[in-house]
Amino acid sequence: MKKFPSQRIGVDQGSRVLFSDFADGGAMWTGSGPRESRHIVKFTESFVESPAVTVAMTMWDMDQKTNSRADLSAEKITPSGFHLVFKTWGDTRVARVRADWMAIGRIVDDEDWELY
Repeated sequence: MKKFPSQRIGVDQGSRVLFSDFADGGAMWTGSGPRESRHIVKFTESFVESPAVTVAMTMWDMDQKTNSRADLSAEKITPSGFHLVFKTWGDTRVARVRADWMAIGRIVDDEDWELY
């Protein structure tokens, strides 16, 4: 469990179409075996420390003739952003995917100060 001190908490969120490979014959639609789509997400403002990040597929379009295999994750989370990663494998054919994300963490409070 991530616990936050009783200071200011910020929430940032967004949505991103990760790919639309059916339109141009991209690897997610025409390929097989392990495949990955990685995107760098930058937060609107930096958090004080790495926030808690959740991700969810909010739109997917997959071929019904093959097994649907998907792994969506947030990797390399820092106070300023993270990598949004979609993976598939085998004979799965993915036409397109949209993912939403939410980050929750401590933000700078105007009353915070440090001695140097």
